[in-house]
Amino acid sequence: MRFHTRKWVKPEDLNSNGTLFGGKLLAWIDEEAALYAIIQLENNKVVTKYMSEINFMSAAVQGDIVEIGIEVVKFGKTSLNLNCEVRNKMTHETIVTVDNIIMVNLDDDGKPKSHGKTKIEYVKDRLAAG
Repeated sequence: MRFHTRKWVKPEDLNSNGTLFGGKLLAWIDEEAALYAIIQLENNKVVTKYMSEINFMSAAVQGDIVEIGIEVVKFGKTSLNLNCEVRNKMTHETIVTVDNIIMVNLDDDGKPKSHGKTKIEYVKDRLAAG
């Protein structure tokens, strides 16, 4: 799994227990999945269709640096299936896992659109080919 984004847990990210608020973490995951799908599918019109069971395994506290990892599970006709792990950057302790996130590629009218992708592509390879 590749870890793409790091977040610093700040006071405004905490819940009443002094740990990272789950809703804030889910927003970070959703944004990371969207960015990943936009880059892979080369279309900025993607939406989250589904997020499977979310397994909170440990807490993050103020000052922790967390990193968000995304991995492609499969390419569908109009979708991209991902899984996610968020871990503590310093200890590598897993904070949360999400087994299945489905991102859907859309056309200009907001309808699912075939993307024609079948494998992971890296921007550096696209730039070298262009």
